[in-house]
Amino acid sequence: QSQTWLLQSNLFHFLLSSHAFLIVHSPPIYTQHRQQQTMSSSSSSSIFLPPNQTRLVTIAAHVDHGKTTLADSLIESNGIISERLAGTLRYLDFLDEERRRGITMRASAIGLRHRYMAPKQQKAESLDLVVHLLDSPGHTDFSTEVSSSLQCCDGCLLVIDAVEGVCARTHQVIREAHLHEMVPILVINKVDRLCTNLCLTPTEAYLRLRGLIETVNATCAAMLNSKQAEDDSEQQDETNNTNDNPDTPIMTQEEENWTFEPSKGNVIFASALYGWGFTVPSLARSLFRSKTVSIKPVALKQCLFGDFKYKEGDKKVLKWKSDSSEDPLFAQYALQPIWEMYEGVATAAASSGIGTSLFADGRILSNTSAAGKQPSKIKADTPGMDQVLEIAQIGSTSSKGSPAMPATPEQMDAILARIGASSEEAVLRCIMRRYRPLSNTVLDAVYEILPSPAMAATKVRSRALALANPKIVEAEETPNPTATAATAALQEIRAAVEACNASADAPAVAHICKFMAVDRSVIRDPQLGDGEKSVILGLSRVLSGTLKTGSEYYVMGPKHSKSVSSEEQKRQIRLYLLMGSSFLLVNEVPAGHLCAIQNLDDLQLKTATLCESPYGMPLQGFDSGIRPLVKVNVESVDPADTYVLEHGLVKLSSADSAVEITATAKGERILACLGEIHLEQSILDLKNIYCEKDIELRISDPIVEFGETTTWFEDELDFGNFWERPSAPLRQSTIPPYNEEEGLEFALHGRSRTILSGRAAAISLRVVPLPKSVHVALQSKKLVEEECKDDLLVMAKALGLNGANMDPSAIFETLSQSLAVIDEFGNALVESKALSSGCTIKGVVSDAGEIHVPKNDILASPEEEPTEATDTPATEVFKVVGSQIRKLGFQADSNPAEMVDDSNDDSGAVEIWKDQMRHSAIAGFQMAVRAGPICEEPVQGILVVIEGVEVALTKSPDDESYKPAKLMTSGMVASAIRSGIRGALLTRPSRLLERHFRLTLHSSLEALGSLYSVLSRRRGKVLNDSMVDGTDLLEISAALPHAESFGLAPELFRQTSGQVTAPELVFSHWERLDEDPFWVPTSLEEREDFGENLQNGDISTGMSNIALKYIRKVRARKGLVVDSSRTVEAAEKQRTMKR
Repeated sequence: QSQTWLLQSNLFHFLLSSHAFLIVHSPPIYTQHRQQQTMSSSSSSSIFLPPNQTRLVTIAAHVDHGKTTLADSLIESNGIISERLAGTLRYLDFLDEERRRGITMRASAIGLRHRYMAPKQQKAESLDLVVHLLDSPGHTDFSTEVSSSLQCCDGCLLVIDAVEGVCARTHQVIREAHLHEMVPILVINKVDRLCTNLCLTPTEAYLRLRGLIETVNATCAAMLNSKQAEDDSEQQDETNNTNDNPDTPIMTQEEENWTFEPSKGNVIFASALYGWGFTVPSLARSLFRSKTVSIKPVALKQCLFGDFKYKEGDKKVLKWKSDSSEDPLFAQYALQPIWEMYEGVATAAASSGIGTSLFADGRILSNTSAAGKQPSKIKADTPGMDQVLEIAQIGSTSSKGSPAMPATPEQMDAILARIGASSEEAVLRCIMRRYRPLSNTVLDAVYEILPSPAMAATKVRSRALALANPKIVEAEETPNPTATAATAALQEIRAAVEACNASADAPAVAHICKFMAVDRSVIRDPQLGDGEKSVILGLSRVLSGTLKTGSEYYVMGPKHSKSVSSEEQKRQIRLYLLMGSSFLLVNEVPAGHLCAIQNLDDLQLKTATLCESPYGMPLQGFDSGIRPLVKVNVESVDPADTYVLEHGLVKLSSADSAVEITATAKGERILACLGEIHLEQSILDLKNIYCEKDIELRISDPIVEFGETTTWFEDELDFGNFWERPSAPLRQSTIPPYNEEEGLEFALHGRSRTILSGRAAAISLRVVPLPKSVHVALQSKKLVEEECKDDLLVMAKALGLNGANMDPSAIFETLSQSLAVIDEFGNALVESKALSSGCTIKGVVSDAGEIHVPKNDILASPEEEPTEATDTPATEVFKVVGSQIRKLGFQADSNPAEMVDDSNDDSGAVEIWKDQMRHSAIAGFQMAVRAGPICEEPVQGILVVIEGVEVALTKSPDDESYKPAKLMTSGMVASAIRSGIRGALLTRPSRLLERHFRLTLHSSLEALGSLYSVLSRRRGKVLNDSMVDGTDLLEISAALPHAESFGLAPELFRQTSGQVTAPELVFSHWERLDEDPFWVPTSLEEREDFGENLQNGDISTGMSNIALKYIRKVRARKGLVVDSSRTVEAAEKQRTMKR
């Protein structure tokens, strides 16, 4: 018993030394610890409160909108950091790279204690709370950290800069928070910038804030309407009728959660840097309490933020008009006192000789008489401070338990001396955090607005916190006792999770949202022992029951589908409190709280669910759709360090859910990250944290993904003339290494007659472009867009469907019926109507048992075939199939009875195609589009049309039926289809597809010329440039090719002298690079314009061709033969400059 008491005492001293979970004004908590005698569940209950007294909240925003600064103010309220450092320390940014770059890269969590003081009108007692706070990154390169934080919490503080407003990343955060069923609180930060930077009057600032809130509400409303439309469309597809039911209560509650109204208290006006903030309800109570406005808070909060004004003489609220000379209520009582306080402190700083830099317009001039003298400290009697003291007594939202606002000069001097406030910023921060304390305002709003874990699991986030269903197994005739027990146990676990049951007998379930690498030195666990310098911990939310250190739990990955877990999945865990940069061992953690879990690093999972029962299931989870954008090849310089590198890459992949590690067949280790900053940080972590020893790495240039596609010939829309036209093959099919493609000799102008091995069969096919609009229509089975109808008419003309005389709906119906397979990359495989009706499927019965292979170009007219045919039946079939394809095109004959031979050999060929060859043709199509012939990149945007089939047959002597004359396996068919598609693509105009990013940044007017020059040099296209209201900054949106995006930020900073913000890059779309990579000047005019040197000295077109440059780089990276590496045909002796 004495040993357990000692452990408990050590636990409490750990809490004191870390300052976490400590209430400064709550001595009963300390007394409760001192009176306990055993280390049992009672010790944890003093740290972890019940779920109804717990809140889980994350801070999410655009980069540099003040998330970490806001977290500093909340942490300072618990005494963890000093008041003087709050707002500037960035306590949760504890990584060296985070402090060097000034941005948050990893989500950090900390537990805070808060005493909620209920307003007198509610007649409720004060309540102790535990708030688990997560600070998430704002940069798009670390967006998966935001996803993990949102999944772990029930509410979010949506921070928006009052000057910059709603930015690109803000839209993404709003959509993702809604996807996770979060309840938001809007925090409008940096409100003081409207006064100091933009120099707006209180009325102008009110109008600016009103417009900002309207913009946020419009964004949220558009998001909700879009979701509702999708739900209605899905329901209509399922029921084939419209949804006439009104919105359900859940939808109404969702709309209420995502509508920000200051009167409800879900909007906080703040300045995190100076530690002040308030809500409209708290300000209404303050004004009524100080008798500034004699209207009860319940009524006052409804009109405090709105177009109303207050008549002090009549004590009435009247309508305010924008052309009125009077100020509205919010400007008069909320903003005007803050504006005057800032001016008072600036005046005091100027009078004391310190100097002021608060206001951009320089309205407060420094004291010239104090020039050359030693600056004095700001005191209560300094000019300007009397104004501050007078205003401080009006509209202060300070409540019981928070630092009191000084009422006399003596109190003011005592506070300034104790804090050590000697600068203008320190004095202002000291005063404002007492006048309208931000920490109390935010934590009170968190309790009032956000749901508790129990309410979130039951009502608000029932879908996000639901367990997955086990894989359904076909029912057996006899009941299975194991399955029955598993179903009953799973139902019990579901009920406990939905109720967030924290009782001791409830099944323990926890979900790990992400894993993270932690330095062993910051973990306070004497039993952890020595080992690697980093430890992998899992950030976990306890869903039900109580997790205990030393106990074993079943670990289930996101793809776990079995109803019963095996014993191999059990792990013994250790639990730690999350306290920012440090972690403290605890005995147990009940439901509704966050903790860190150790001893799961060998599982190599991104997320996981723990359950003490083998019948549990993992959390359903969400797919955020975030994919890596930057890829490099990582290898060790010393081959002996390969194992260390592989082990480090495995740990990096486990600790960072955004990282993807791929091992290729060539021995490459591809490291994929979300962006350049993320890549730099991942490589740094790999060297310093995850590798067991210092190794030297070799990092390749960024790997750029391209796509291969094709475009139309100039005269391809005339089906008949295009077939017969005499023209030379395209250049890429005549130069190495492309002319070495297998089966290329049987292809011309996008058509190919591919021959199976042993001449057992021949398949005629054609490749044409597939417009994106047509692909979307075929995939969704809906014809909506006008652009799609025009594209359908073009395709009908090229395919021989008489498109000029057909309705787009009929063309779409024909293509839909002929569709064999369609993928998500814009490709499709169809059978022509002539083929499906049997008009172009023929059997060949001959002595040789082979189909005909002509000696010359097989796509030429059959009349050009030599008369001395070696196999007359095969030659006749070849001529018939070719003429049928020329005559019918895509459509079937109007009188198929005349065209289809009912002989047994043709019917046997049709059966063989449908039963033995068709499915293999689909596999060959998928193999062909996986890697194109130009540079082995995925093919996108093509339509493959199978036009004819010839099969060599032999008659069975037993039943007079026909069967293949030679062995014809599935692999042979798939390989032939693949060769045919690749050959057809090489005989069409080749084009590359580029990934394009959407770039957003802010720039000054002076840097605009340099910015546009950089973007133009990198082939960027400016989509939008608009002024940010009230500033001299422009918000630039542009599209930039992926290949040109590397090194953009350093070049922008260098060319503009740092007058632009860091660019945000997110994937936008694929776009075709309209440049023929194999073009050379041929005519006299072209040779005069471009010169003849492109034809001499290089077998291809030279490096001036951007598309060819990319092709060469990709082929060189993949180890393929590059055309420029061939022996030069025409060389000239060049003079050596050194001689």
